[in-house]
Amino acid sequence: MKASELERYGRQIMIRGFGEKGQRKLKEAKVLVAGAGGLGCPASLYLAAAGVGNLVIVDDDEVELSNLNRQILHWSDDVGRNKSFSAAEKLKLLNPEIEVTARNEEITRENGRRLMQGCSVVVDGMDNWGTRYILNEACVKEGIPFVHAGIYGLYGQITTIMPGEGPCLQCIIPKTPFEVKGFPVLGTTPGTLGLLEAFETIKLITGVGKPLVGRLLSFDGEDVSFQMVKVERNPRCPVCGHL
Repeated sequence: MKASELERYGRQIMIRGFGEKGQRKLKEAKVLVAGAGGLGCPASLYLAAAGVGNLVIVDDDEVELSNLNRQILHWSDDVGRNKSFSAAEKLKLLNPEIEVTARNEEITRENGRRLMQGCSVVVDGMDNWGTRYILNEACVKEGIPFVHAGIYGLYGQITTIMPGEGPCLQCIIPKTPFEVKGFPVLGTTPGTLGLLEAFETIKLITGVGKPLVGRLLSFDGEDVSFQMVKVERNPRCPVCGHL
């Protein structure tokens, strides 16, 4: 590793069990962040800061003024720009040591597996359940860990999908929740859950700590409480039951 990298990441390299070996794992990793919105922005920001060597940011939406209370990689001058390019630009400014690729694409059943080829982890930064299920199924087929989070108002939830080891998203939430357009959200809610997604992703890559496989963590910002619920695989799940 270069001297500049050892200095940049020195404080995390000090963590017991992390070291230079863990930092090299981050440098060699490729992570897909699906969505550059309220969840994807803080997640990708901290993954870039931690030194994930290759980040792929996928989003086909344009920045709107109403996004700016929570989508922290987009600034006032970015209104009207594609979100993936806006986010990638800031991430490269934060850490020029890493590679950041912007993909102005909608995630579909046709391209989901292609977009995640060669990835170590896929991070859920979506705001709709349809695309989450597409990502979940593609990750199961590719054998790639999928870190899911969802938010509403002051509430959020997070879990980690490890294909073949724990339940997939379809096991946990078998029926598609009702989609709400323009739902309420305080920016600190996706900020909190996005940071937890980055935390999970770093743990998966480095092997430090225990990821949220088979566990669903809920967060209630109204009273700042967390609740952990055990979740199990469905042997008849149409997505992962064959594993």
